Amino acid sequence: MSTISPGNVNAVFKAYDVRGVVPDQLDEDLARATGQAYVRVLGVTSMVIGYDMRPSSPGLAGAFADGATSAGADVTMIGLASTDQLYFASGHLGLPGAMFTASHNPAQYNGIKMCRAHAQPVGLESGLAEIRDLVLQEAPAPSGRTGSISSHDVLHAYAAHLLSLAPVSGRRLKVVVDAGNGMAGHTAPAVFERLADQVDLVPMYFELDGTFPHHEANPIEAANLVDLQQRVLDERADIGLAFDGDADRCFLVDERGQAVSPSTLTALIAARELAKEPGSTIIHNLITSRAVPEIVAERGGTPVRTRVGHSYIKATMAETDAIFGGEHSGHFYFRDFWRADSGMLAALHALAALAETDQPLSSLLADYERYPMSGEINSEVTDQAAVLAALEATYGGREGVEVDHLDGLSVVSDDWAFNVRASNTEPLLRLNAEGKDVSTMNEIRDEVLAVIRSGK
Repeated sequence: MSTISPGNVNAVFKAYDVRGVVPDQLDEDLARATGQAYVRVLGVTSMVIGYDMRPSSPGLAGAFADGATSAGADVTMIGLASTDQLYFASGHLGLPGAMFTASHNPAQYNGIKMCRAHAQPVGLESGLAEIRDLVLQEAPAPSGRTGSISSHDVLHAYAAHLLSLAPVSGRRLKVVVDAGNGMAGHTAPAVFERLADQVDLVPMYFELDGTFPHHEANPIEAANLVDLQQRVLDERADIGLAFDGDADRCFLVDERGQAVSPSTLTALIAARELAKEPGSTIIHNLITSRAVPEIVAERGGTPVRTRVGHSYIKATMAETDAIFGGEHSGHFYFRDFWRADSGMLAALHALAALAETDQPLSSLLADYERYPMSGEINSEVTDQAAVLAALEATYGGREGVEVDHLDGLSVVSDDWAFNVRASNTEPLLRLNAEGKDVSTMNEIRDEVLAVIRSGK
């Protein structure tokens, strides 16, 4: 008799991936059934599988492989990998893939990110709902051929490919890297050993440990950057790099120990890509700073604004043939990397730009960081629609103010802007605000928060 709970299936299948607590919600039986359904729904005949450093990952990946082979697919195991290393394998080998990771989530979680060949995403609207429904049916795989399982190490090919896209040359740099005990501890050595003549590497928390003994591998939270900021100052380093658990996101710390906004890094990479391919399209989501579309336009590119979420970014990149896309959450997407996101490739762009100049990082980035931003502020709200309506009533009629509903509520004036949008999974409203200066940003942030929190 199956041990798979329909409630667990519905709980762990999210908009873009599978994710839940192990083993209470996600166990090897569910992983095996998902592997079988993945092959049947997508018509897969061969695929690649990678997994992160969490204690549950090898077992879950092995169970998924068992399910996939039982449905007739041949499986290539690439072993320990970052998510962008799995995307590389999918693109490089031309195969669909599955990555076992819960990204920045705490140790008790795990999950599965699935893609088609060449790293094309699989979400609820592109196959994931059908996979979920087949798992719920508990339909046995049709009898027939059983696939094979083999191993293939792609780590060094991955490192070489990234450096071919963003070669680093110029002055020597001292670089502190905080892997957060996540998968950058696996990929960074392979990348940086090729930069030994260019970079003095100071590693932090490179030991692969899915219990995250030092801090959560979630650098978007300021508390998780504190160790890196101090180490950059102590080492008098040129730059600090922080990665999340599966290393598909990257955050920067400058030589003063100050965190760099992901919007600023988006603008820097956009400028570099436009210098390489003038007139190209650049994608940015609607909570990135307005500096991003300004800089893209100034550099002769075409900025295109999207909703928050990788499926929207990747779809719009495909529609527009955009060369690059950035999200304020620290995800950076590259056309030359199969439109997939890579924290390490974003980091190499930052190193390459810094090595080409004699300026410190803070000076290099000054033109890209034009407007103070609040960061994302979450508020628990019961009636989200009522609060959004109240905000629109408060601000929508003001002279010189533009309102749109691409994703939640965006309100823009000459001096400030904000977006408020609902969480997909929790009763939260998320506020991002910016202003022409710090006092303007603080004022609009506090005004909007007062309206939001009066609606609790």
